[in-house]
Amino acid sequence: MVKNQIPDIVVGRLPRYLQELLHMTQKDQKTTSSQELGERLGISSAQIRKDLSQFGEFGKQGTGYSISYLIEQLQVILKVDKVWDIALIGAGDLGHAIARYQGFKNRGFRVAMVFDNDPAKIGSSIGDFVVQDTANIGTLVEQANIKVAMLTVPVSAAQEVAEALVRAGVRAILNYAPTPLNLPEHVCVQYIDPIVALQHMTYYLG
Repeated sequence: MVKNQIPDIVVGRLPRYLQELLHMTQKDQKTTSSQELGERLGISSAQIRKDLSQFGEFGKQGTGYSISYLIEQLQVILKVDKVWDIALIGAGDLGHAIARYQGFKNRGFRVAMVFDNDPAKIGSSIGDFVVQDTANIGTLVEQANIKVAMLTVPVSAAQEVAEALVRAGVRAILNYAPTPLNLPEHVCVQYIDPIVALQHMTYYLG
C-alpha cells in the first residue's frame, strides 16, 4: 500500500505497538501474538493483525511474532531506526523538563538545541545545553539540518516560531502550545494539550 494511503489512525497505533514490544524485551520475552499484544493494549487482535498487514507479513499462523524482528520492522516503518535531532523552542518549566528527559535515548530522538527569546534565559545552561536566541533559529536549525521541533512557547508566539522553523527546513512539529498552527500541508504537526485530554476523561466521570 502507498504510504499516503495508510490511515493516520493506523500510523498512530504503531508507536504503541513498538513501545509494548520494547517492554516485553526488558523481560527477555522472545515471541508474542496479536492476542497477547491486544490484551496488553486494549486493542482487538484482529485490529492489530489488520494494522500490521498494511505494511507486510511479520508473523506466522500458530507461531506468532518474533519480538526482535517486529521491533526492527516497526522502527524502519516509523523511521526511528536512526536518531532524529530535535530543536526545542521554549526554555520555561516544560522546556527544562523536556531538555532533561532521559526517555528519548535509544528511542530514535535526541534534543540537539534549545531556544528562547527571553534575554534572561539566552546563554544560560540547561544540563548540557546552552539556550540559544530564537532570533537565530533560521540559521542554526538549517545549518544543523534539523527536521523535527518541539514548541513549548506561549500561544502568542507559536505561529511565528513555527513559520520560522518551517522556513529553516523543519517538517515535523510537536506543539505543546494550546493553539492550532496554520502551516503548509507538507509539515506534520501533532498537538499535546493536557487540558483537552483531561476534559476528554472527565466526560466519563459521571
